[in-house]
Amino acid sequence: MVRVLTYLLVIAALAAGAVWLADRPGEVSVLWQGYRIETSVAIAAIGVILLAFLALVVWAVLRFVLGLPSAFSFASRARRRARGFEAVSRGMVAIGAGDPIAAGRHAHDARKFAAEEPLTLLLEAQTAQLSGDRGRAEAAFKAMLDKPETRVLGLRGLFVEARRRGDMAAARAFADEAVRRSPSLAWANDALLDFHTGAGDWQAARTAVERRAALRLADKAEAKRQRAVLLAAEALEAKGREPEKALAAALEAVKLAPGLTPAAALAGRMLSERGDIKKAARLLETAWKEASHPDIAAAYLDVRPGDSARDRLGRAETLTKLRPADPEGVLALAGAAIHAQDFARARATLKPLLAGGASVRVCLLMAELEEAEHGAAGRVREWLARATRAPRDAAWVADGLVSDHWLPVSPISGRLDAFVWTVPPATLGRPAADLDDVLADLDESAPLLEGRAETAAPVEVVPETAAAPTATVIEAVPVAPAPAPPQPAPGAKPEIKAEAKPETKPEPVAEPKPEPAAAAPAEAAANSGKPAAQGRPAPVVFPVAHAPDDPGPEQAPPEEPKGRFRLFG
Repeated sequence: MVRVLTYLLVIAALAAGAVWLADRPGEVSVLWQGYRIETSVAIAAIGVILLAFLALVVWAVLRFVLGLPSAFSFASRARRRARGFEAVSRGMVAIGAGDPIAAGRHAHDARKFAAEEPLTLLLEAQTAQLSGDRGRAEAAFKAMLDKPETRVLGLRGLFVEARRRGDMAAARAFADEAVRRSPSLAWANDALLDFHTGAGDWQAARTAVERRAALRLADKAEAKRQRAVLLAAEALEAKGREPEKALAAALEAVKLAPGLTPAAALAGRMLSERGDIKKAARLLETAWKEASHPDIAAAYLDVRPGDSARDRLGRAETLTKLRPADPEGVLALAGAAIHAQDFARARATLKPLLAGGASVRVCLLMAELEEAEHGAAGRVREWLARATRAPRDAAWVADGLVSDHWLPVSPISGRLDAFVWTVPPATLGRPAADLDDVLADLDESAPLLEGRAETAAPVEVVPETAAAPTATVIEAVPVAPAPAPPQPAPGAKPEIKAEAKPETKPEPVAEPKPEPAAAAPAEAAANSGKPAAQGRPAPVVFPVAHAPDDPGPEQAPPEEPKGRFRLFG
């Protein structure tokens, strides 16, 4: 609409000018080189316009003729530039596809048609990296340092190549230079943080963390947690030579992250050593509410040196009240009850954990309980054997590494705050122990494992011609050897056939006393002088319940009357 109005206004102005000239006629006289030209004003104006138009045409023709060489040169450069960008584009696609041959071909074309372009240098560097030519890649990255727009990119490439060949000093220098030129580079700040933590320079690492937080390269919660971890690492390192500095760092770490177990346990123990019992107890209770851990429980139980076992049991009860039904609190309470010789309380405390599948620590506590209460070596060995097969407890895990203590940096990847308190995934899925057997051993009325037996199933002797079914072999140890029985008839070799029984632990029963009427077949055969039925005498077999790793008695048993057998737990 504006264009139409402008067009109409121009036409109206021309028309008004023509009418104005027509209303005011006049004469124009030109005398040049002896010639005199006289005409009207209107014709003179039209002549001036025509002369101006002709001058413009002549100037355009001259300019076109004179600019033909430059035009041809510009068109050639444009075509070369277009072909260079096309080669760069195709080369990047080839690199993404993992085709080093095609990438090298396109890099050659890009270098031929667009050698000065920054993207050409990047294509050459990545092609060399894809082909494994590290020297050519470094040369391309060094060439990038000469151009302001590619200088930081060249530093990144040189940093990667230096770290790849293991030259950490050069890699750190490149990262420092990159941060100096562009402080907001995330990769350079992360690299400097890794270098500081790997070298154990916790103060410089904290400076790097604060710089990352100021540049918003990390969120506030992450930066706060990382500062707490670095303070905890500094406290653990200085606790031996500078206890005041270590305590200050541990308290600041706990303030930033109350659930950071190493800092809380260290601060609690150091406050306890200084005699500040109330502050240590409050700090450990706060940490326990955030995250239950055996180190915090141990520090809390030992918060007042010289306390009795009953006092430690009372503090264990306080922990269980802070986090009811927490497994770590249950284990701490059971251990304190064992030390206080409250064995019934210990058994009642451990029973829920056994119902869910006994872990290694639970089995070890049960072994300690059996040793402390009964001194039963058989039961202790049984629980220790179960511990070797039980599921693992939680531990410090980072990058597939399981550690018995916390570390601020993963020794595998060098990552800060990599260790977490969890169950190692590789140990999950192990079949748990038989719950019935585990719970049965918690019953105080059950007799000790030694001497547990029940009456055996009858044993029958069959000739060799009969097919014997698969049997569960139950081994018995005779105390006194029976006299040699008469040899059977030739060709009639008997074998013992035992009835198969499920592999379940027998219920605890009292040891049966041998009766005179129930004499063994071997003894009866020896007294009567007659051979046993069609073969050697069949011994009386008792199923023996003992620990899976129990090899038997350490010394030979005393001799007993002929025909009796001794049971081993």
